Amino acid sequence: MQIEVSQTVQTKKAKAPGFLDSVREDLNSALQRDPAARSRLEIALLYPGLHAIWIHRLSHWLWNRDFKLLARWLSQLARGLTGIEIHPGAKIGQRVFIDHGMGVVIGETAEVGDDVTLYHGVTLGGTSLNKGKRHPTIGNRVTIGAGAKVLGNITIGDDSRIGANAVVVKSVPENSVVVGVPGQIVKRAQPHRPSDAPDLNHTALPDVFAAAIRDLLARVEDLETRVEGHSHVHTAHYTPVGEAWQEVDYTI
Repeated sequence: MQIEVSQTVQTKKAKAPGFLDSVREDLNSALQRDPAARSRLEIALLYPGLHAIWIHRLSHWLWNRDFKLLARWLSQLARGLTGIEIHPGAKIGQRVFIDHGMGVVIGETAEVGDDVTLYHGVTLGGTSLNKGKRHPTIGNRVTIGAGAKVLGNITIGDDSRIGANAVVVKSVPENSVVVGVPGQIVKRAQPHRPSDAPDLNHTALPDVFAAAIRDLLARVEDLETRVEGHSHVHTAHYTPVGEAWQEVDYTI
């Protein structure tokens, strides 16, 4: 899967539009994905996420032509201006939108597909001293929530969503949702299609641990009922009632 996504990103880049067309697509993408955006002029002047992407295109061009020092200097200039650090060796697709962006870090061998959305504090980091591929490959139409960390030479499949503050250390199939530390993978019941609107619904994140605890409590109650012949009254300090966990005489 990792090789397939990487080849998809490279194919997309081979057909990349010209610079001005890319800028136009970037502005339209930001207008579509940010309800606070009021005009293309405002986006062009005031959105550091797009400024970082535009400067990266130049630094990446320099990097590929062996102007490594100049490329790194330009990337560090962008870091100081925007708070977003993108290594010039990283491969970034079309219509990538970095919302707010402060604290975003994208490593040298990272690959990011088309129509990806990144929020502030996202890290696409490496976990190896190996100079080869050591950063993640992000598929197309992926949304990565604020503070999420995607680490190592792994692949995030197309149309997936990474929840805020999740730590992802293993590859994720396409059309999945990832939550928690370490990230737990949940397959979408209704797949996201390329023609669908960008998936920015960050509140639709399943609590897999709470669901498992509720299931265990229900099974324990069922076993107690079978053994004792009647329903057991729970006196546990923590029991879920609806969406809230209730506390009984608990102080710090």
